[in-house]
Amino acid sequence: MPFNRTSLRAVMAFAAFISVSGCGQAGVNGSVHVLAGDTVENATTVNGSVNIGDGARVGRATTVNGGIRLGQNVTATSVKTVNGGVRVGSGAKVTKDVVAVNGSIDLARGADVVGRVTNVNGNIRLDSAHVGGGITTFNGDIRVGRGSRVEGGIHVQKPEYSNHWTHQVPRIEIGPGVVVDGPLKFDREVKLYVSGSARIGPVEGATVEHYPGEHPDGDEGHYDEFESPPTARGGPERE
Repeated sequence: MPFNRTSLRAVMAFAAFISVSGCGQAGVNGSVHVLAGDTVENATTVNGSVNIGDGARVGRATTVNGGIRLGQNVTATSVKTVNGGVRVGSGAKVTKDVVAVNGSIDLARGADVVGRVTNVNGNIRLDSAHVGGGITTFNGDIRVGRGSRVEGGIHVQKPEYSNHWTHQVPRIEIGPGVVVDGPLKFDREVKLYVSGSARIGPVEGATVEHYPGEHPDGDEGHYDEFESPPTARGGPERE
């Protein structure tokens, strides 16, 4: 489903509807922590990060101003933030969408997002991960790392506004052994690099530059610049 202006309004509006009175971990000002192995209905806050410990099960993980981290083998229904990055740990599963308006999205090895992965400003990176509902961005770079699979295609939309991000040309990298099942559609100029061993759908709006090896031009460090939300090793401690 395209991430159009109406969708953007809906993403921005979700902040107004975050419930802080229901079951689960909730707050307004301050971080929310779910202990490793715990099960909660929701983990929500407004000003603060959300940290989900390894092996925990949660419903919605949401914040307005802050990053969200899902540890290893976490199960969550959906993940949404307005200002902050998202990291989905190795083996974790999100049964609906992962959305970050202003922030990076990083899916670790073996992560599985059944729905969409969407942001406006920020990079998106997959490391041998799966996305079932497609990837959409406006201004971010996208790296689909070795062995990843994306169903629903990739869409880089043209912003209806102008800021410093819009003057940068997004870089899209499809790595070795990757499968992108669906169209790759680009409404604005991008640099599209596709490994010779990747399999992709039809391309609209860009010229494919094929490359051998792990990264285009041996550029191993390009994605070290990704910002990451706060982390909690082995699950957050009680406060």
